[in-house]
Amino acid sequence: MNTQMAYLLGMILGNGTISRGPETTTIVIDIPHKNLKDDLGRDVKVYVRSSIVDIRNIIEPLIGHAMPVAQDERSTRIRFTKPNSEYVMREILRFIGNGVHHSTMTMDPEIFRFTKDEKKELMRGIADVTAYIRKSNAYINWYAHRVYIEVPNNWNMVIDISNLLKELDVPVQTIDFGHPNFRDSQLKKYQEGKPNYWKKEHQIKIFANEFLPIGFNIVHKQQALKKFSDELLNNMTPQQTHKFYWEKRIRKTEKPIHPMESDQSLPAPIRGKHYDSWTELARELGYHE
Repeated sequence: MNTQMAYLLGMILGNGTISRGPETTTIVIDIPHKNLKDDLGRDVKVYVRSSIVDIRNIIEPLIGHAMPVAQDERSTRIRFTKPNSEYVMREILRFIGNGVHHSTMTMDPEIFRFTKDEKKELMRGIADVTAYIRKSNAYINWYAHRVYIEVPNNWNMVIDISNLLKELDVPVQTIDFGHPNFRDSQLKKYQEGKPNYWKKEHQIKIFANEFLPIGFNIVHKQQALKKFSDELLNNMTPQQTHKFYWEKRIRKTEKPIHPMESDQSLPAPIRGKHYDSWTELARELGYHE
């Protein structure tokens, strides 16, 4: 393992798709643009395209050949194909639990034995393809800026990412779980005839300054991270942001029982259970002190 391989693994775990054939495997990594313009009015597509130069410099020596890039208004996609027999492909598939889509991939336990630098690069790979920082991500006050890491449908991944951040001493400020107790906590959408409204991506939220040690290779994201971190630290202290949930007073708001708490799409260990705080759910799934 090295930092370059760790970064590639992060990109695949974050937003990769695997197509396995009898002799070769193709991996496609999607970098969503999210918005056409960022908060400063810059063209996101252009910034992602310029960032690809550095990303290719990391990945291409690993795979041994040039990597095609395709881009449209919605995303930039990179891909490569390798023989199944090659060591690098065997290792990639092992570390992602042989999943074929980022929603079904799992982190091999060995990832938690990586060096600190390797863990950082893996997290940066995940962040480059799944994380965002925008003004609208601020917490309560306009200056309490946050990074959002979005994890569609993969309950194991949201906890693995949170625990990997913990090992890097990066506190999660909150997790907005794709669960009826949090995405439709007052049953408003259910009563409107939208029982599945809550089935959304999980959002791991981290104060901007806490995410600086990881950062981004995508240029406009890194620039926004530095800008919003400065704004946050002009109004808050590191002592205020550097707290894990188990180091703070837990605030609970009693929520009504939601009829979809027993939905079959929920993982078996939490199916049929009610949660008044995201911390209760995170603890039960394995993110805790």
